Amino acid sequence: MSKRHQKLGIKQTVQRHWMDRVVRMLLAGMKEKEIRQDLKYYLSTQRLSGGGERSKETYGMAISLLACWFAPEKELLLFRDQALSFARTSLVTEWLPLHWAIISATYPFWFNVAKQIGRLFNLQEQITQAQVFNRLKEQYGDRETVARNARYTVRSFIAWEVLNDSKTKGCYEQAAPLQIFEPEIAVLLLEATLLAIPEGKSALRLLLASPALFPFQLPLMTSDFIALTCARLNVVSYGVDDTMLALV
Repeated sequence: MSKRHQKLGIKQTVQRHWMDRVVRMLLAGMKEKEIRQDLKYYLSTQRLSGGGERSKETYGMAISLLACWFAPEKELLLFRDQALSFARTSLVTEWLPLHWAIISATYPFWFNVAKQIGRLFNLQEQITQAQVFNRLKEQYGDRETVARNARYTVRSFIAWEVLNDSKTKGCYEQAAPLQIFEPEIAVLLLEATLLAIPEGKSALRLLLASPALFPFQLPLMTSDFIALTCARLNVVSYGVDDTMLALV
């Protein structure tokens, strides 16, 4: 288990348009130092959700989160580069699954919050904040930091419009899943899932049905296609119809 799998790190609501801004700068060829300078000024002008001004501490934490795109960990560099290549050939409005893949791989806590939400939606149409938090406490322990990071993650899901507030406070409803038409993007999401779990391997049928991917509807894919699409994944067939995917 790497440090990625142990940290929480979602210390404030992440706005999708912040992620879009970072990707635009990367595609324009800007370097890490230039991106950090831009974000320091830009985020200092952004109001907090409660209407207050951002402090250096709050926009510093935001920059740390956004670094998943412009300063990835070494083990995630090729993965990030692949996501960036997809961003280069798609519209900004189509970047949501790319952002989801990058932040899930970098911050598995994000992935685990999504997994618990997805599991609950498999059982019921409306879920509560308490249900999500209680499941996360079983995994991470009953700490205030867990609840606080989970709260910011859930608010980020709402800001990204993959989760909706219901009329009842503290209750949520699932937004309509985004259909993924490009199978290459779906493979990237599967790779992100493997990067987010300590084992780094899973049966393909479980990956395709992962509750952590609840915001998306994935296309049908064969194991042969996955093997040809991503050299960073090992595809091993066993039994009659079972296939295992593992990080190289």
